[in-house]
Amino acid sequence: MAATPPGAFHVSPVSLTVNGREHRLNLRHHWTLLDVLREQIGLTGSKRGCDRGECGSCTVLLDGRPVYSCQVLALQVGGRPIVTIEGLASDGLLDPVQQAFLEQDGGQCGFCTPGFVMSARALLDANPTPTDDEIREALSGNLCRCNAYGRILASVRAAAGT
Repeated sequence: MAATPPGAFHVSPVSLTVNGREHRLNLRHHWTLLDVLREQIGLTGSKRGCDRGECGSCTVLLDGRPVYSCQVLALQVGGRPIVTIEGLASDGLLDPVQQAFLEQDGGQCGFCTPGFVMSARALLDANPTPTDDEIREALSGNLCRCNAYGRILASVRAAAGT
C-alpha cells in the first residue's frame, strides 16, 4: 500500500442532518462541525470565537444537547440531528427564546447570542420553568464579552414565562 503523500487529506462521505435537512458531503477528517456548518453548508449563525471550547459562541444542539461545534469532528456526528440557530425559527416565526432575546435586549453586540440562545433552548426543552440558579448553570459555558448577563438572564426568564 502506498503512503499518503505529504499535504494530502483523507476524505470520507458523510450524511449530516442539520435543521431537519440532510446534507451529503465529502469531508476531510480534521474538519470540525463548526467548519462544515459555516464553510460547507453556509450556516454562519454559529460563531467562531475562541476555537478552543471556552466561549460557547459556536454552540449548537446535537441530539438535543448543547455542544461546542468547534470541538466536535464533523465525521463523528453523521446521522445524528443537529440544530443551529438558523433552525429554531419555524414558519417565519422566531423561536420563543429568540423572540425573548430580541425583546429583552439579551444580545448586546450579538456575537455570543447564538450560543446563549442554543444553550437556553436546550435548558427550556429539559426544564420549562428553571430557577435563576438553573439558568446560570445551564449558561455557564457561554461567555459574553459585553457583560450583558442581566439581560441574558431576563431573556431566558421571559422565554420561560417566569
